[in-house]
Amino acid sequence: MDLYTVNTGFFKLDGGAMFGVVPKVIWSRLNYSDENNLCTWAMRCLLAVDGDRVVLIDNGIGDKQDARFFKHYYLHGDDSLKGNLQKLGVHPTDITDNFLTHLHFDHCGGGVGYGSHGQYEMTFPRATYWSNKDHWHWATVPNPREKASFLKENILPMQEMGQLGFLDLEKPTLFDGFDFITVDGHTDKQMLPKIQYKGKTIVFVADLLPSIAHIPLPYVMSYDTRPLLTMDEKSKFLDEAAREGYILYLEHDPNHECCTVKFTEKGVGLDKTFRLDEI
Repeated sequence: MDLYTVNTGFFKLDGGAMFGVVPKVIWSRLNYSDENNLCTWAMRCLLAVDGDRVVLIDNGIGDKQDARFFKHYYLHGDDSLKGNLQKLGVHPTDITDNFLTHLHFDHCGGGVGYGSHGQYEMTFPRATYWSNKDHWHWATVPNPREKASFLKENILPMQEMGQLGFLDLEKPTLFDGFDFITVDGHTDKQMLPKIQYKGKTIVFVADLLPSIAHIPLPYVMSYDTRPLLTMDEKSKFLDEAAREGYILYLEHDPNHECCTVKFTEKGVGLDKTFRLDEI
């Protein structure tokens, strides 16, 4: 299997929302905020190529929303989903699978676009877009807290165009060497790919661990629906990651693609950071 980083651009979110109960005087040392209290975050996807399978994990925020929507998120940078796939020699029709960790707009908005006549069309016309039944129901019958993150135009066309697939949570595997785990603190049944690569295990940690600044247990986003559960899930996962030597692939960290963690006197902490192509 071959893995490639696919950067889709940067956006900004409120620093307080990203760090929850942690005071700004502390979190601001970890991620700089502008005069509006906004911090920059990446939308970093991962491409996995295994024989005839060309799998994209998440797809960024997309570009079909209007200016009123995007003005809240300050998109910036030169990266784009299609542009960076093109640099890898990958056409949208080459993608066989789009694995969606969850259906918040910054993770799945790039999977649906506008056609030449203004109608919705799938970005990857040959791909199966993978979710699971529990999370699909959670997203399509949303709770008031998350409703603004689950946009119908990002989600429903997958089903309407016959490209939606559901993975079996009892058998959490996409194919041999590509498994996943589920966590529920951020949103119900978020799926985190667990990939065997060059003799190592890489976990695409999505919103369980948005950045290296979120490794300490109290650093939990206000966006999480069940923050105490996130802390418990993160504690168990980080213990396992330190013990087993997992490589964590970071979707939202603005500066770092990958990291490892280690046991310290104060609990599990950061070990090393590096690029995917340095593995």
